[in-house]
Amino acid sequence: MHKPFLSIIITCYNLGEFLQEAIESVQEYCNIQEYEIIVVNDGSTDALTNQIIELISKNDLSITLINQPNLGLAKARNNGIKESKGEFIIILDADNKLRPIFLEKTIEILKNNQAIDVVHGNAQNFGNKNTVWQSKPFDFKEMLLNNYIDACAGFRKSTWEKLGGYDENMPLMGFEDWDLWLRMGNSGCQFKYVDEIFFDYRVRDHSMLSDAWKKRDVLLNYIFSKKELKHLYYFRECLIENKKLKEEPSMNRITKIILKKLKRKLNF
Repeated sequence: MHKPFLSIIITCYNLGEFLQEAIESVQEYCNIQEYEIIVVNDGSTDALTNQIIELISKNDLSITLINQPNLGLAKARNNGIKESKGEFIIILDADNKLRPIFLEKTIEILKNNQAIDVVHGNAQNFGNKNTVWQSKPFDFKEMLLNNYIDACAGFRKSTWEKLGGYDENMPLMGFEDWDLWLRMGNSGCQFKYVDEIFFDYRVRDHSMLSDAWKKRDVLLNYIFSKKELKHLYYFRECLIENKKLKEEPSMNRITKIILKKLKRKLNF
């Protein structure tokens, strides 16, 4: 049996109505010997999803199927990656779709550039919104303020292993990818941005990410309390204050004093 270069991990919880579209988008990439598909059913409870999962298990033996109790997004992704055979990984949520160029570029860049750990690009929004979501080259300072690299990116399995995978102890789901990118950036990993549309992102009501943003402060407090990221907390606060100063030139004297103290504490 061939060993693929790339493993696409599709996580699914009650998203059966979209799952087949996600799978078919991967299968549009014609070099079938270069990739494998792993579907992780994270304890779906609705009848349609379980019916679709059963059909996949009977009709498409090329897909590796993992059925597990509902353990959450990080555990679902980690379990899928643990079962993967590829050197490179792409994470795909079951309601989104990949474009063939994403698979092609991920394999090409990671095969030919050992220094690169992550490949990412842009997205076409569809569903409730029809716009292009533009990413940009990795900048650690900007990533401390906002995550602009979607979970749907390509990365080395060895890098994921080195960092211990996705954090399975996040207090709420939704920022697992941001946490991983920050830990990668902090450890010196290199990101490669390709200015092309790599995937299609379904914008819908009541998505997990929209719910996560409502609890943003809880998640960020958890992320920046980690031993390896704790030293970045004050740096992040300083960046926020710097941004405020640029946006509000008339900012009062007290805020400027706070900023000065933060700079002195960080020696920058």
